[in-house]
Amino acid sequence: MSSYLIVAATAAEAAYVPSHLTKVITGIGKTAAATAVARALATADTDDLEVINIGTAGALRDGLTGLFEPGQVLNHDISADALRSLGYDPQDHLVVGDSECVLASGDVFVTDPLVRARLAERAHLVDMEGYAVAWAARQDAVPVRFVKHVSDNADEGAFDWTTVVDASARVLGEWLGDSLLG
Repeated sequence: MSSYLIVAATAAEAAYVPSHLTKVITGIGKTAAATAVARALATADTDDLEVINIGTAGALRDGLTGLFEPGQVLNHDISADALRSLGYDPQDHLVVGDSECVLASGDVFVTDPLVRARLAERAHLVDMEGYAVAWAARQDAVPVRFVKHVSDNADEGAFDWTTVVDASARVLGEWLGDSLLG
């Protein structure tokens, strides 16, 4: 039987995680997320452990709503091409599952239409922690899964996040209860 580590950036996103599940609140951004997940894994029994990163995401393409389980994650705000030209592989694209849905992660809070359009060429959703969660879990050979609920369209509406996060948290909590408890 698997055990689960539920990871969310904010307490608001994790408000409805079933109480018997272990959760980690990382804080916002890739550095906070990587640090918190690495710290949690360092003291966890990782045999049969699965990290599940829940949270809100911005839709980079029109018409995307609801719940998604991305199978790939991109680190969108690293100079990947420049690093490759120097002979280094920044590993900016990680595969975590079978889904064709791509999550772009970065420390940029996306509200600019030009940034959204550029990211939409490579990804479906955007968040600020997913890549770091996947990276940290991969370092300990722990499988990771993403469950993201669209809270906004990665535009000026993203500034209303505090008023819509509770609805997303409810959906995420229901998914956890239905999917992990049977």
